[in-house]
Order: sequence, then C-alpha cells, then structure tokens
Amino acid sequence: MGAVGKKINPEGIKVTYANSDLQSEFQSRGFAIRHITHIFIAKNFMGQKKHIIPNKAYYLTLTVTDWVDVFSRPIYRHILIDSIKHCINEKGLILHAWCLMSNHLHLLANGEEDVWISAVLRDMKKFTSKQITKAITEVPESRRDWMLDRFAFAGKHDPKIKNYKFWRDGNEPKEVFSHPFMMQKLNYIHQNPVRAEYVAEPHHYLYSSAIDYAGGKGLLPVVLVM
Repeated sequence: MGAVGKKINPEGIKVTYANSDLQSEFQSRGFAIRHITHIFIAKNFMGQKKHIIPNKAYYLTLTVTDWVDVFSRPIYRHILIDSIKHCINEKGLILHAWCLMSNHLHLLANGEEDVWISAVLRDMKKFTSKQITKAITEVPESRRDWMLDRFAFAGKHDPKIKNYKFWRDGNEPKEVFSHPFMMQKLNYIHQNPVRAEYVAEPHHYLYSSAIDYAGGKGLLPVVLVM
C-alpha cells in the first residue's frame, strides 16, 4: 500500500488519493488530473470510501436520519419523486429500478455518458432536504417538533449542515458487476413492500418500479433490465 499522495490540479483544487497505487491506476487508464478529482469528490458525495465511476450501474440506498418514517405521508413522497424525475429529465440519471419505503429509498441506477451519479444524488439530497423540512413546518403535521428535533440534533456538530440533517451520510453504493447480481438487487428492491406487508404483490405498490416490470406505467420513467 502506497502512502497518501496530494496533487493540485490545473483548476487549483486539491486532490487526495487513497494511496499512490490508486493514483497510478487511474493515470494509467488515461484519466487526467482534473478527472481524478472526481474520485476525491465521489468519496465525499457518497460518504463512502468507494469509487463511483461513470457509465456503470449501482445499487444505492438513501436513508433518512435516525430512520424517521417521514415518507409515511404522500406530500413528502412526492417532493422526492418529483426531484428524482427532474434528475432523470435534466441531469442524466438513468433509473432501472426504485422503491420508496417509509424511511429509505432504494435505487438501481446508472448515468448517461460522463454523468457522475454521485454528484446528481448530492444535489438531489441537498434539494429534497430543504424542501421536505420546509414542508414539515408548513403542513399539518403531528410529529413536526419531534422530527425537526431529530434532524437538528443530527446536524448540530456537522459543519456542512446549517439547520437540519435530513439524510444520513452516504448512499451505500454497490457496483453492479454481473447480470445475476443485478437481478438479485432488482428482486430485492421490488420485494421490500411485500416483506413489510404493505402489499401482497410487488406490482401493487405505487411507489416502486415493480409495476413497470409487470407491464404497467409507474410514477417514474424506468429503463427496464432483463
């Protein structure tokens, strides 16, 4: 294992490599210094020591702070769904499967050419955090004080957070490295509401892509994988 190395790219941004072997590996593949910057950025965006590389599919899980059941209310679900739809239509996110539960979101996703899904998800989480916590303060909500207290406490010692920490750090990215792995995750995603006893069949659940795979049309545009 090589020592930690630091470089300054042409734009003046510090790039930190996990080790010198990682630096050599990416430079040998033709990545310019400015591209290697994204490896540093991906680590911070995802909150994970994992490399998010364009043109690859990932299984991801986005979780609400303290597993608070925010998405038990439709108004908060639709803020998130509208934001995902914007990322698909405007930011190059390619969605293969998804399922929104009461306190977490599963995605099987890719990006259009040269789109860093870590950056897309960073922006989506930042936007939805503000919009959902704003909605909590404005709509009739019996749990308002309790939820906002949890989010405020979670962000109290995080210098990146001004008011509320709605999402937990990280998206738990797992690269889809084979077709069997993809099918296993696809089935796992769609079986979530069945395991939770929300519905008897996956395609009966409105907030997932199971209906798309059953021949219907769901709430979000999905690129099917078979």
